[in-house]
Amino acid sequence: MTRFFTATSILTIGAASAAFAANAPSKAEVLNTYANIAEAKYDDSLIAAKALQEAVDALIADPSDATLNAARAAWVAARVPYQQTEVYRFGNAIVDDWEGKVNAWPLDEGLIDYVDASYGGPTDENEFAALNVIANPSFELSGDAIDASEITPELLGETLHEADGIEANVATGYHAIEFLLWGQDLNGHGAGAGNRPHTDYVQGDACTGGNCDRRAQYLSAATALLVNDLEWMAAQWAEGGEARAALNANETAGVSAILTGMGSLSYGEQAGERMRLGLMLNDPEEEHDCFSDNTHNSHYYDGLGIQNVYLGSYTRIDGTPVSGASLSDLVISSDPSLDAEMKVKLANTMQALGRLKSTAEAGFAYDQMLERGNEGGEQLIMGGVNGLVDQTKTIERIVTALELDQIEFEGSDSLDNPDAVFH
Repeated sequence: MTRFFTATSILTIGAASAAFAANAPSKAEVLNTYANIAEAKYDDSLIAAKALQEAVDALIADPSDATLNAARAAWVAARVPYQQTEVYRFGNAIVDDWEGKVNAWPLDEGLIDYVDASYGGPTDENEFAALNVIANPSFELSGDAIDASEITPELLGETLHEADGIEANVATGYHAIEFLLWGQDLNGHGAGAGNRPHTDYVQGDACTGGNCDRRAQYLSAATALLVNDLEWMAAQWAEGGEARAALNANETAGVSAILTGMGSLSYGEQAGERMRLGLMLNDPEEEHDCFSDNTHNSHYYDGLGIQNVYLGSYTRIDGTPVSGASLSDLVISSDPSLDAEMKVKLANTMQALGRLKSTAEAGFAYDQMLERGNEGGEQLIMGGVNGLVDQTKTIERIVTALELDQIEFEGSDSLDNPDAVFH
């Protein structure tokens, strides 16, 4: 259908565009909102991690099905605010350099504790893949004798994490804690998550898995370290913090940092490494929260983090809103139709991730979706992948519309060079 515009309508459109431009926020205002939301998200992550620490302490003091399940529920709740912070990676070096301490994955869990015989032993890629530090109070690492008679945050963070420079030697953070709460998920593509018994923390003759005292030490140390790391990062985004100062040092670069985080998480990290790759390999070990079967939530809240940064609005875990001048407001002043396009695509992505989340919660777990030949699972996962890839295209257009220098987003062979995945 042909659309005709009268002189009056053209004048109205021009006046509206001028009004948008006149009401445009400054870059400094947009950056201030972005930093305020970061501070709130990391503070919420800290609050949730402290609640997790209390639940872990209760489990260790009185192991039971009830205290173990409470600790697991606290871990799942702690993921909600943290996953929404991941959009601050990539564009902010201080976050990206730190993130591996708290959210590195996948991990060779045999480094930490006992594993099923099917797991295997040391490999050419990682001779510490089955070290089992919980069972070994001393061991040799890179030619040095290590005294691990007491498992402390320092031992985990300074000695064991990424031991020998190997990224799979994840000794700290959410996923180490996840493994200690759930144990291995040995169900493959079948139903069910990890099923570690509470008796793995019972002291004395009723202990299962051996070394219950050291397992409790490890869980306590890893949780304390997570709290300390989140406390440090929350402080970096507070007034006078290093992250906030670095962001505001150059306003144009700061806006580029927002878009870098959005585009890199949308495309290479989430759509590629966390979703498309696992589907290509049909490998349940490639799911982000593989011990707990919580991956659907991690994907959902990653997507929500991208959306709330663009809109400049976040709701804290206590219900308090944090909002202000947004990247959306900045884009409206330049190209209202582009802003509308971005909002629609973000909403489409969240709808797709929401479908994946609700379906998993109804009993069709993410690792079941990954099974080869499962068309329903593939459609759900690819719905999220396609939404994330599509919104990245609009993020690229926003970079151009705001006349920013070209930004390179993180890529993934699963999206950019699929044949390389199998070589």
